Amino acid sequence: MNQYVTGGVIKDLREKNKLTQAELAEKLCVSDKTISKWETGRGYPDITLLEPLAKTFNVSITELISGNAVTNANISANMIRSKFYVCPVCGNVIHSIGEAVITCHGVELTPEDSIYADENHAVFVEVCEDEYFVSFNHEMTKKHYISFVAAVSSDRIELVKFYPEGNAETRFKINAVKRLYYFCNKDGLFYVDIVKERKNNE
Repeated sequence: MNQYVTGGVIKDLREKNKLTQAELAEKLCVSDKTISKWETGRGYPDITLLEPLAKTFNVSITELISGNAVTNANISANMIRSKFYVCPVCGNVIHSIGEAVITCHGVELTPEDSIYADENHAVFVEVCEDEYFVSFNHEMTKKHYISFVAAVSSDRIELVKFYPEGNAETRFKINAVKRLYYFCNKDGLFYVDIVKERKNNE
């Protein structure tokens, strides 16, 4: 991630917004020569201009600095396609149902790629009245553990955080749950389709 907005990013965003250097300069109350200096790398915007620049280009300050514009095409987002971000520094778990620019502890996070569960990360699902009892036969040491599990339906999510040396088990209301996502701190994000998994456990 760039530590500050670059001239290339300013030029790209200016052109995408169909602004001339003079028009951008007018909006920011600076000279067009100043815009030219920024775009050719001979100068940088004052920090007080970051917010006006971001507003002019209709992006967040994080997008402006990172150079990564976010377009959320998932407006009517289906929760099944949830994205999970995990901070490698503190273990913070952040959930999104669309595109986002997310940072934690100064690190720009990317969504975890989920893969269908393998034998080493099997999940056991039992029905107990109106709940799913979910458990994992997985070590829960300080160095290797399941960090969280999330039960997802098309319109809601319930997330439970696990901790090292604790029990990797929990209960979820059935509530049309379709998928479970869970995260191993060493091997990443896994998922299972819960109906299929119930059949396997029967």
